[in-house]
Amino acid sequence: MDIIISNASGEPIYAQIVAQIKTMILEGTLKEGDALPSMRNLALQLRISVITTKRAYEELERDGFIESYTGKGSFVKAQNAELYREEQFRQIEQMLTEACDKAKRCSIPLSELTEILEIVYGGDQS
Repeated sequence: MDIIISNASGEPIYAQIVAQIKTMILEGTLKEGDALPSMRNLALQLRISVITTKRAYEELERDGFIESYTGKGSFVKAQNAELYREEQFRQIEQMLTEACDKAKRCSIPLSELTEILEIVYGGDQS
């Protein structure tokens, strides 16, 4: 499992781990039942604190992406279609929010932004 940590990023390390593991699960790189490295092994691999990996795994479990079993480890949980779709919507909303904020700063009106989106999306496709 390749996780890349950026110290230059303003995002906390545990959040970087969570985001990358979620992406691997949602893209199918990690599949249902796949074992994640132990918290200790991941911490050693990334040269970070075990507390940081513990926090990342707890958040992944809370969000329904993994399940942990004492003495056995942490595993990718079965993903239902609704959870997958909701996570995709959340990511798209975040990107569109950033695009809208930038457009507002550049005084680009909504009509032009909509036109750009239609072009990028590929025209009038439903």
